[in-house]
Amino acid sequence: KMCVIAYHYWHLHQAHSRRIQKAKGTEPPPDTRKTFWNDCLVHLAQPEGFVLLGAYLCGTWMFRLMPASYYTWEGGVNPLHLFMQLAINDCLQTIMHMGEHKISPKLYQKSHKPHHRFLDPKMFDAFNGSVADTVCMILIPLYCTANLVHCNVWSYMAFGATYSSWLTLIHSEISHPWDGFFRRIGFGTAADHHVHHRCFVYNYGHLFMWWDMLAGTYRSPMAVDSFNKD
Repeated sequence: KMCVIAYHYWHLHQAHSRRIQKAKGTEPPPDTRKTFWNDCLVHLAQPEGFVLLGAYLCGTWMFRLMPASYYTWEGGVNPLHLFMQLAINDCLQTIMHMGEHKISPKLYQKSHKPHHRFLDPKMFDAFNGSVADTVCMILIPLYCTANLVHCNVWSYMAFGATYSSWLTLIHSEISHPWDGFFRRIGFGTAADHHVHHRCFVYNYGHLFMWWDMLAGTYRSPMAVDSFNKD
């Protein structure tokens, strides 16, 4: 997490950094460089993110609610297990995300709508939502994934670090150097996720856009007029 924050601070202050969405009207976009540290503190204090997620991680570990392999320290990071966790968890998270939008207006209002008040999100808005949203879209997919992919503790920690960092970075208000390559292979980018925040009915996936491509719900940020083009 500290590496992600340090990277974002550095990248935000580069002369070539480019906002994903265009400014509305004649007013300039908010300068998040000036509010960086306050936004960072708010981000780290979000109960919907770090408190709930920390309680889940501690609880499932201490009460041995994970498969036995997760308590094995032998071996290193297994790349296949790492990829499987990322892909399966994102697929499940996409299904839950679609469900929150489509099952009923009441469910959407109670769970996911608080996060959608950010039409032009910044990176530190990543975990700003509701308790119900975190449970539905993060904790349930995480626990299901843990019981589908039986890996060792090193692969689990690598997954956790990669997943949380990527989920944070796709909320960035500026594009990343790797976005062009990621978009070509169907990996989720910050601009892809901004499409969802702006248009609501596209790009339900987070780490991968494959599920949206299969479901017919993918929309390229290059096709949205209010977005800056690569």
